[in-house]
Amino acid sequence: MPKVKTKASAKKRFKLTGTGKIKRKHAFKSHILTKKAKKRKRNLTHSTLVHEADVNNIKAQLWI
Repeated sequence: MPKVKTKASAKKRFKLTGTGKIKRKHAFKSHILTKKAKKRKRNLTHSTLVHEADVNNIKAQLWI
């Protein structure tokens, strides 16, 4: 039986916090930034937690 691999895309996008929650970055911060307001870009800089409805799917991809 071969080893089960972690999804490489999920490994790059998500991190675990100390309490076991899953942290993610905001989308819409990579390009076409000239039309977006400073406040909007600043708020997209901070990371946030994954919504509880998506946690099980991400844990399955990360094999947690």
